[in-house]
Amino acid sequence: MTDVQRLRILVIGASGTLGRAIVDELKPRHEIITAGSKSGDVRIDVSDPASIVAGLATAGPLDAVAFAAGKVKFAPLADFAPATIAQSGYGLGIADKLMGQVNVTLAARDHLRDGGSITLVTGILTDQPIVQGTSASMVNGAIEAFARAAAIELPRRLRINVVNASVFDEAMAKYGPYFRGFDPVPVARAARAFSRSVEGAQTGQVFFVR
Repeated sequence: MTDVQRLRILVIGASGTLGRAIVDELKPRHEIITAGSKSGDVRIDVSDPASIVAGLATAGPLDAVAFAAGKVKFAPLADFAPATIAQSGYGLGIADKLMGQVNVTLAARDHLRDGGSITLVTGILTDQPIVQGTSASMVNGAIEAFARAAAIELPRRLRINVVNASVFDEAMAKYGPYFRGFDPVPVARAARAFSRSVEGAQTGQVFFVR
């Protein structure tokens, strides 16, 4: 087999647990540009479309974008009431994790080199919900549906996939009480799924890490 082509990859959320693992996984083979709202080579606030567009422009020519950010609210269903998106407890997840990834995809569509890739992130709560996790489950499901649909319309041979991992070993000290009975995975395994997306040929797929 031929050597993997060296790519320029923007990792959004590079300072987080998953983001750092993605950088460690990809950096030996590729040029990495890190991005975050408060740190990184490029500053990107994923809840702000203008910041996303400006950040991509600052990053320069890219072959891939890997997304490892996004916030949602964890709260009992009883705490949510009918409301507009702006006033709802679900608004954070919709504005940040969901629309952040949608807007990154739309901006990357117009910025990536031909044949480039976009890798989004969800998690096990898409299909295995927990108490207080309705926002995360809802947002994750929407992201995966969006990616499958976008894959058939992206131009210039662009690809899009999603990495859906279980809770990380490294997060169990903080989140363990919410994930009793779940099998955690090392974050490095999730990072390898990003390599599969970036360096592979598939599109419109959800790569499960269990």
